[in-house]
Parts: sequence; C-alpha cells; structure tokens
Amino acid sequence: MVPVETSFLAGMATVIDTAEARLPAPRTGRRTTVFVVGLDPEDLTVLNRMPWALDIRGVLTPAELATDGFGELLAKARKELDAFEGEIGAITGYRPYPASALVPVLCAEHGLPSVPLEAVLKCEHRYWSRLEQREVIDELPDFGAVDLDRPEPPDGVPFPMFLKSFLPGFSVEVRDEAEFAHAARTFRSELAGERFGWEGAPIEGAACLAEGALHGVRASVEGYVHQRNVVVYGALDTVTYPGTRSVLRYQYPSQLGEDTVRRMEEIAGLVMRRIGFGNGTFGMEFFCDPASGQVCLLQIKPTHTPERAELFECVDGVTNHTIMLRLGLGEDPGQRRRRGAFQIAGTWFLRRFSDAIVTRVPDRAEVATVHERTDGVRIEIVPRPGQRLSELPDSDGEGFVLARIFVAGHTEYEMSQKYQACAAALRFGFDAA
Repeated sequence: MVPVETSFLAGMATVIDTAEARLPAPRTGRRTTVFVVGLDPEDLTVLNRMPWALDIRGVLTPAELATDGFGELLAKARKELDAFEGEIGAITGYRPYPASALVPVLCAEHGLPSVPLEAVLKCEHRYWSRLEQREVIDELPDFGAVDLDRPEPPDGVPFPMFLKSFLPGFSVEVRDEAEFAHAARTFRSELAGERFGWEGAPIEGAACLAEGALHGVRASVEGYVHQRNVVVYGALDTVTYPGTRSVLRYQYPSQLGEDTVRRMEEIAGLVMRRIGFGNGTFGMEFFCDPASGQVCLLQIKPTHTPERAELFECVDGVTNHTIMLRLGLGEDPGQRRRRGAFQIAGTWFLRRFSDAIVTRVPDRAEVATVHERTDGVRIEIVPRPGQRLSELPDSDGEGFVLARIFVAGHTEYEMSQKYQACAAALRFGFDAA
C-alpha cells in the first residue's frame, strides 16, 4: 500500500480553493488529446474504439502507481504533461488511489473539469466515507474506528466484524476478541507508515476501520455526476461460487428486482450529493436481500470499472469509457439506451480451489477454436506453465483464476450454457506437489 503523505493532505484545501475548472474550448476539425493516468495497453485498445477522433495518451505507468509515493508521482506527472507541446483536452483515469487523487490535482493545475479532490477522498477513505454516508442513509453496517496503538473492539460493532485499512487494500474478518487482537497487531505492523487523517480527525495515529459483516447477494451500480445531476446508468450482479466469496461472474444488467435496483439508485443519489461529487464517474457496491428488497452499502469507488467496458458495449452498444471521456471534456454524457447486440453479458472467472503448479494451459489454436464455435465469447488465459497458482496476482485467498471468459447472450440461461461449453473445452494440467 502506498502511504498517504500528510503534506499532501494539508495542502488539499489550497488546491481545491485556488483552482477553478473551466470547460475545454471547442475543437472542430482536429483531434483532441486526452491523458489517462495509469493507462495500460489493453485499455488503450478499448479506448481507441471510441466514436470520436481522440488522441489517447498515458501519463504514469501502472507499475509507477504501485510503487511510488504520492509526491513523487505528482512530480513525474507534472513533468510528463509539461513536456507535451500540444493542447490538453482532458486528464482522466479509472484507477483507485493514488491515481484517483492525482487526476483532480492535475486537472486543477491545467484548468480542466474534474471531480473535486475532497469528494474523491471522501469516497476512498473508508472511515471518512462512512461518516458522510451516515448523514443521509441508514443502509450501512455498524462501524467504528480502531486506534491501533490501543486496539479495542468499538462499541456497537458485533462479531463477526471486518477490520479494514482506511485506504482499500487490507481487510480481514474476525470472529472473536482473540482474532481481533491478532488482526490488530498485524494491521499495526502493516500500516505503520499510513497516516490518512484530516483536520479534526478523531484518531491522528495509525488506525483502521471496524464494521459489521454484511450478508446477502452482491450487486453494484455505476453512474456519473454532471453539474450536480446524479445519473445511474447500470446495475450489475456479482455472483459468487457457492459457499465462498470468490467471484464466479459479473453480469450486466442486474437480474434483481426493480425495487432493489431502484433503492440502490436512490442511495447513490443521496450519498453522492452529500459528498459533493461532480464531473466524474463512480461505482457503488451493495449487499442485497432479494426477498425484501433491502440493500446495504458496502463501498464507493470514485471511478468506473474498465474491466466491465465490454459488458456495457455488448448490451448498450457503447462502453462505459465514453462517459469518463465526455465528462473529462466537460460534456454531458447524456442518457444511455440498450442498443447493443445482446441482452445480457458477463465476465466469468474459471477457478481452481486448491494450489498447484501449472503444467499445461490451452494454446492459441485451442482458444481460437472455442472462439469460432461460439459467438459473443472472448477468452483470456491467466497462468503460464510453471507458475504456482497461489503466486498469481488474481488470487483471492480461496479460488485461483485460470481464465477470464467474457460471454454475451440473449438470456441468462444462454449465457450460462455458453460459459459451461467454454470451460469444458479448456484443458489445463497441474502438479499438486
């Protein structure tokens, strides 16, 4: 985890107060240059399919975002942007902190529209975000801050509970006081350098969030805010393998009832207006009870999810990247209609639930054969021969991802049948030693 520098937070108010965003001037007849913080080649391929003449460029690499401190990243980004001799039409991005906080700082310095920096931090700082949510909704778990110098379970938060770092990254479930004490010691060691506070924060030293465990099925919404107008453009389901927290698939649109989806949309509007979010995309994750329609807010992401771009493209006819880019250019993204070639699409994760060394993966010819047999399918093989599954970056502690399989169909049943056929056709080999 990249530590948050107190000097940056201390200067946050100055950045917000002194930089007024302005809309970019019209650019008729020429390409508009857009810089994306943390751009990778795979996402560039999708972005280049946009229906406008955009010159998409990256600023900072994903590797830099994962290793450098905020101050160093900001200096590097400034240097890269200053070296560009053309006119910058937008600076945007879709990655979490530190990229999410870099975008509004850089936009403010270049006079470009962006989400207010304070609103980004109110989304990503888990404890601060809960305090803001509590002001406008009741659909959230019991929670409290834990001082890691004197760790005690917060009053009103029952076991089982989750301990979470203030910034996304660390999270562990604890079922009793012994597990709480052990987890607190681990957090104290891991978060020794993290100081993500603000003026008047209840705990100035190392701390974490404790909150009650949530239950139900998982779902999410994606939306945007333009000129204080909150628009939810999609609701999605997160389907897990039975008896685990490992994701089997993300599917769009959600198959939950209208009342459940409507309540998620209402909560999104209340919370994002409270936070002061604007000129940007966001995502919200929920736990839902389909029988009662009750929902509970899990977390907010002050970006959209690029991994779901193809889901929106298949169902709506356009990726969610278009919204990010239009907002970065100071434009209203407008309403989305389902004009895609399919009625439902999902990203499936073929997993193995025991560790092993990979001895064989499907080759390109095998994958191509599956693609030829089934429309609306795209397969990405994750491991390479010789790799140990537990060392793969997609490991979630339970299931190890062997392949990501994108599947689109006209019904949920058809989509599921296509996935089963693909999974059966992919031959892997393992050595359990």
